[in-house]
Amino acid sequence: MVNEDPYDVLGVKRDASAEDIRKAYRKLARKLHPDLNPGDKAAEEKFKAVSAANDILGDADKRARFDRGEIDAAGNERPPQQQYYRDHAGGAYASDAGFADMMDEDELLGALFGRGARRSRGGAQFRMQGGDIHARLDIEFLDAVNGGTRRVTLPDGSTVDVTIPPGTREGQVLRLRGKGSPGIGGGPAGDLLVEIGIGEHRHYTRRDDDILLDLPVTLTEAVLGGKIEVPTPAGAVMVTVPKGSNTGTVLRLKGRGVKRRDGTRGDAFATLRIVLPDAPDAELEAFVEGWKAGRAQNPREGMES
Repeated sequence: MVNEDPYDVLGVKRDASAEDIRKAYRKLARKLHPDLNPGDKAAEEKFKAVSAANDILGDADKRARFDRGEIDAAGNERPPQQQYYRDHAGGAYASDAGFADMMDEDELLGALFGRGARRSRGGAQFRMQGGDIHARLDIEFLDAVNGGTRRVTLPDGSTVDVTIPPGTREGQVLRLRGKGSPGIGGGPAGDLLVEIGIGEHRHYTRRDDDILLDLPVTLTEAVLGGKIEVPTPAGAVMVTVPKGSNTGTVLRLKGRGVKRRDGTRGDAFATLRIVLPDAPDAELEAFVEGWKAGRAQNPREGMES
């Protein structure tokens, strides 16, 4: 199944955009991931095929080479054809001079095996760097904010632990040097390129290195003010709600945002939302009934224009 046409494996058209390919891969990878289908060999094989297809189509250069027929669905080089001899030669060559328009051995190895090809002194052996492996790793929101370590499953079923740097962003590609395909003839291994996908959080959203959150407060806290505890990616912190705060009031929590590589953090911004009790409160209703200023207030004034 790994050698099937990658377009068919991902279920996309040949003129699909890079974004369409990425979405198709993410949808299938989440459905077929071995961690979500323990012991399911069929799902594991399909996951390998999907990952191999994405390795081709998710890389613009590999996709173009596949479309031109230079590599097959497994990413293997196809033997180049009719590119070494002089066009319309008109007969066999009688001497070495007749081969002047052929590739030399280094050029041939480069064409056949790509980057990293090297010929030995005797000309019979060569060294070649292994190919890069592409993988996708979906992580939780707080892992991207604070950093962490997560395990990624490769197309061949093996696993690699990946260190997530603090402040990692959606679509960022992490390069793990030497974790790709093994080299040939003693050549170095290729790299593992891991594209990061980040899930959403129930309460937080991100803006550059800052964290935004809605902070529910009671009517009493809004009217009278006071100290309350606020959760942040950097841990809970006590903040002061100013007396007479309104819905939409924004409190800045300095240094409680996204962790940076240098150890500093962005800020968190908490937007207050006044929340009334779920159940009717007779005492509150009686107070509002007799609150003349409340009846005189018109918060919608000016909306007509």
